[in-house]
This record gives sequence, C-alpha cells and structure tokens, in this order.
Amino acid sequence: MMADGGQMHPSEFIPGPDTSRAFRNALGCFATGVTVVTIDSADGPMGFAANSFAAVSLDPALVLWSPAKSSSRFAHYSAAMHYAIHVLPHSARDMLARFTRSGAGFSGLSYQRNPEGVPLLDNAVARFDCRQHATHDGGDHQIIVGRVLRAAVNGGQALIFHQGQYGQFSPLD
Repeated sequence: MMADGGQMHPSEFIPGPDTSRAFRNALGCFATGVTVVTIDSADGPMGFAANSFAAVSLDPALVLWSPAKSSSRFAHYSAAMHYAIHVLPHSARDMLARFTRSGAGFSGLSYQRNPEGVPLLDNAVARFDCRQHATHDGGDHQIIVGRVLRAAVNGGQALIFHQGQYGQFSPLD
C-alpha cells in the first residue's frame, strides 16, 4: 500500500538497496547511444565508455555525461578541464571494448589530438570537443556539464544500448 493509502500497481516498486536490480532493469528500458569520453592526463591519454550522455542546451551549446564515482579513473575525469565525447558507430564494438574496465585503452591505437591536447578517436558518428562548464553531485555518479567548443558529424548509424544489449536503430515504416 502507498503512503497516501492507494495501492501500488504489481509492477511498481520503490527504488532502494533491495530493488537495485529492478531499478537498473527499468532504466535499461530507455535506449541510449554509446560514447567514449577521452581526456589527456598525467598518466597519458584515457578513454571511458559511457552511455550517460545527453544534450543540455543549444545556446549556449552544453552537453552532459556522468562518470561513476567508483571508477578507478574517476579522479582523472572529474578534474579534466577538456574532453571529447565520441558517439560510436554501430560497427565499433571492438572500439568500445578497448575502453571498458579491463580494455586496452589507447595502447597500440593511433589517434590525433585536438587543439586542447585531447586524444581523438577516428570514425565517430559525431564528436563533441568540450571544456568543463559545471559539475554536480549525482549520487554515485558526478554530472559533468561541458561547453561544446567544436562538434564534428561524420554520419552513419550509431551504436545503441538497450536492455543490456548493443544494436542499431531501425526506423519505423
């Protein structure tokens, strides 16, 4: 029963420690694009696979992403003043694997740098070169808002993540 005396629908739940898997599954119902966020650091170039990317504003041009505070690279990303967000093409599962927790990262990978020194990946569907604009506490994540300095669009189908699976978009007839 709900606090106001009403009944909860059988599929409803209250997010919390005992329902964390159900909450994660509910969030997985929202399809997202897949990005790799790159920075330059004292330890060299780094990349971070993230699906927590969203547009914030057209004027000024702002986007956000949210790294997990538990990440071993969190300190590098939260302190980075410049970074690039790469929207991966659907054919880039191998590139995505490089930038997950145990991936090879930039090891053996050729790349260019933007004017701010941020490493750039080839073949992104779109790329956003950003300067950190603001950060906000987001529970177990940090919300990083970036001012877009430059954007590039190469076109193609983006890699999509939905309910724990990767795929691509199929338009309706």
